[in-house]
Amino acid sequence: MRTHNLGYPRIGNHRELKRACEQFWAGKITSQQLQQVGRSIREANWQTQQQAGISLIPCNDFSYYDQMLDMSLMLGAIPERFEPLQQTTSADPDRLTLYFAMARGYQQNELDIKAMEMTKWFDTNYHYIVPEFTATQSFQLLSDTLFNEFDEARKVLGQIPKPVLIGPVSYLLLGKEKEAGFQKLDLLDRLLPIYEQILSRLQAQGANWIQLDEPCLALDLTQAQRDAFTSAYAQLRRATPDLKFLLASYFECYGDNLATVAQLPIDALHLDLVRCSGQLSDILQTELAHRSTLLSLGVVDGRNIWINNQDQSLQLIQPAVDALGIDRILLAPSCSLLHVPCDLQNETADQSLPAEIKQWLAFARQKLDEVVTLATLLHEPENQIAQQKRAANRAAIINRQHSPLIHRPAVQARVQNLTDADSQRNSPFGQRQTTQQAELNLPLFPTTTIGSFPQTEAIRANRAKRKKQEKSQADYEAFIEEQIREAIDWQETLGLDVLVHGEFERNDMVEYFGELLDGFAFSENGWVQSYGSRCVKPPILYGDVYRPAPMTVRWAQFAQSLTPRPVKGMLTGPVTILQWSFVRDDQPRRDTCLQLALAVRDEVMDLANAGIQIIQIDEPAIREGLPLRQENWTTYLTWAVQAFRVAASGVADNIQIHTHMCYSEFNDIIDAIADMDADVITIETSRSQMELLDAFVNFNYPNEIGPGVYDIHSPRVPTVEEMIRLLHRAMAVLPARNLWVNPDCGLKTRRWPETTEALKNMVQAAKQARESVFETV
Repeated sequence: MRTHNLGYPRIGNHRELKRACEQFWAGKITSQQLQQVGRSIREANWQTQQQAGISLIPCNDFSYYDQMLDMSLMLGAIPERFEPLQQTTSADPDRLTLYFAMARGYQQNELDIKAMEMTKWFDTNYHYIVPEFTATQSFQLLSDTLFNEFDEARKVLGQIPKPVLIGPVSYLLLGKEKEAGFQKLDLLDRLLPIYEQILSRLQAQGANWIQLDEPCLALDLTQAQRDAFTSAYAQLRRATPDLKFLLASYFECYGDNLATVAQLPIDALHLDLVRCSGQLSDILQTELAHRSTLLSLGVVDGRNIWINNQDQSLQLIQPAVDALGIDRILLAPSCSLLHVPCDLQNETADQSLPAEIKQWLAFARQKLDEVVTLATLLHEPENQIAQQKRAANRAAIINRQHSPLIHRPAVQARVQNLTDADSQRNSPFGQRQTTQQAELNLPLFPTTTIGSFPQTEAIRANRAKRKKQEKSQADYEAFIEEQIREAIDWQETLGLDVLVHGEFERNDMVEYFGELLDGFAFSENGWVQSYGSRCVKPPILYGDVYRPAPMTVRWAQFAQSLTPRPVKGMLTGPVTILQWSFVRDDQPRRDTCLQLALAVRDEVMDLANAGIQIIQIDEPAIREGLPLRQENWTTYLTWAVQAFRVAASGVADNIQIHTHMCYSEFNDIIDAIADMDADVITIETSRSQMELLDAFVNFNYPNEIGPGVYDIHSPRVPTVEEMIRLLHRAMAVLPARNLWVNPDCGLKTRRWPETTEALKNMVQAAKQARESVFETV
């Protein structure tokens, strides 16, 4: 039985790629040195998969920033604003300067170019760079990276690798029209000849299997979109009749797209049987089962870190083996392993990850072993080593089911006893707004930030010393107090209206809270890419959750004591903690989320009782958690909104509740966002040039909004004029009294000089906006 993998983590076992990219951006290493790091990571990944026994090993799953950005560069889909940079860097065969400028923006050599938009990859916390299309869009084969990496992989492996490409239809559907008068799929006829060139060239190099990722087949599609798949794959098949196509979709069922998929001229079809195990029986009833098409069964979870239940997986796989024969089955993870950490063997400290919990886990390296073990058990049922692994797996599964670490009856009872009153503020927003305006006395267009400030080397070094017990708790807290004191003085000097304490004590907006809540465990090196060089280390939410003690009150209260201006209390919301953790899979996500909501509610109440009048409960992941199929939305949104309201609704009317969301499309869930009933919502709008406001305008959103006026994911400093233009766009469609002025996200990843200049400009833009309103009165 053959095995394959859809993709492997590209950050390196110890985040080598992150460090190399950041050094390159800072001018500390050359492009050649950066590329050497990339080659080393790729080689290690290929060898790891080969040593594990994977039959078909992917190539082109590596990226210096994002796989969608790689496709845009290879296809020559370069936005027009980058043309000056494209001309000046045309001599660079790798085009790294252009590549990173598209992702991060560019501001030097008298050029000032905004980055491309970024949004979430389906329902994951991974962000991709959104392709931009115009009506006159042309495509050309611009990059040889794919072909070079194919040869590189073949040399390293001594066997033919399997190139991975974003399929042409999903590439277009995941992009964005940047002007009116056409639709993305109108470009398919121009795009397909470039795909034909790519596939023909790979075939000439010796490729036999190609993995074409078409994740949009997991979405609700129109008939026209389904027809695009039919015509596209017929044309690609005609162009390369001898190349074997493995079509991959993941994160959901094929659903009502299945009839279209079954007709496609493909050689293998991948099924995500973790997210949708029931689709296997549906597939076996289509005509695809009566052809020679192979089925790739994704039975090992590529999204979460719990070990595979091998008994259940074998039971799931067996009907396919019986129906098709073992030669027509490929075993694989459910999706790319990009979404999980590299290797559990990197975890050596039992105090952070106890041995009992560790036996329940599998990272990317271990998931390869799980796939190969399942294949061995099916192909060689009497294999002694495989049977020993199965016995160990069964013992760990049983241990987890009965572990006293997991279940806390008091926490479960508290969720069961929730009532409708626990989800309601005392008064409607209109009354609360009047009360809050009287108490806070803020100007029009109040200025604030989203919460975090730059994390310097000194901050990280002090945190590391405290973790290693090289610094006492008292000395560490004195250091954090000094950082907060400086931040408050700095914000007052800038003229910000609502201040924050800067979050210098926090390693990550989810990990920090997980460390202070019961029910979480932590890895040392369980890093996962979020976007570009940004890596996160998700907590492992293994059991019932509760809050043993206040988590943020000490720092918020200290910051408020330093200034007469209001200081926001900063919390991460229950849905985001859920989404950005590796969540237990042994109970409904709703129940876990409501446990988190009650823990956050306790913190909100303590902050209010400590005199904090503005409390921000960040929920950037609420849109991310939306199921891919619309038929499942209502169930999710009901409990997600309930969780936020449980967290926020215990306080009096004079407490202003903020929430923050970034890089999300709001149009289709605006009713649910309004139902959250936050007094103020801050959102990302700078990269989209305020386009995301359309949802709030069309809905007539009643509460206050802070549309981000500058992009913190780019190092460029926006001008006052640029921010004023964005504010005027917002003022044209929303009441001035409901508008806030803020960046589009936290500033943790930025440097102090650019942050200072950008916020100075932002404060000045707010002042000019106030003056323009007063002049019209």
